[in-house]
Amino acid sequence: MKGLFKGCWTIPNLLSLLRIIVIPIFAYFFIKGEAVLAIVMLALSGISDFLDGKIARKFNQVSDLGKVLDPVADKLTQITLAVLLFVSFNQASDEMLKAFSWVFLVFIVKELVMVVFGGIMLLLNLRPGAAEIYGKVATFAFYAIMILIVAFGPEVGMLREAMFELPKTLMMILVVVSAILTLVAFVSYLPDTFRQFKEKFSKK
Repeated sequence: MKGLFKGCWTIPNLLSLLRIIVIPIFAYFFIKGEAVLAIVMLALSGISDFLDGKIARKFNQVSDLGKVLDPVADKLTQITLAVLLFVSFNQASDEMLKAFSWVFLVFIVKELVMVVFGGIMLLLNLRPGAAEIYGKVATFAFYAIMILIVAFGPEVGMLREAMFELPKTLMMILVVVSAILTLVAFVSYLPDTFRQFKEKFSKK
């Protein structure tokens, strides 16, 4: 654990920390119906997620703490978004939207499982795998689609009355695509995770 904080004061780590700080601020604005501020917070989180990895690699600021902070920030953000949208759609007047709200549990369960297993791996002195291309694509798609829904989604979109409302069918297709990408990303982590557990216990 001591080595985890070696060289931790880097711009990428501060950006990951910023994303964690932004989460309750976004949730507050979302619940209060402050559309512009909520969307700005969400966009800021997405942009900082994109930048921290780029900066870390370009300026050689990759750190052990960053490898933990970045996925933690991702998971907390995605869980918060999925919970807020699940609750919002579950309270919709449209029965189809209400039934569709359960799709958001895919994101919640996947992230909770990864948080639990990530914690177990750290306790066993193992390192959760870094995001591969599948994880990066899934995260990008998740942010883009959720920002679109928060802004223009049917019944829940905070700017739908001022601008336009996303067609219900299109929104459902986009969420299902994001859920599929999320599951593919989850499966892509399994081989390395199983390998580490196997090596850990085979040594014993």
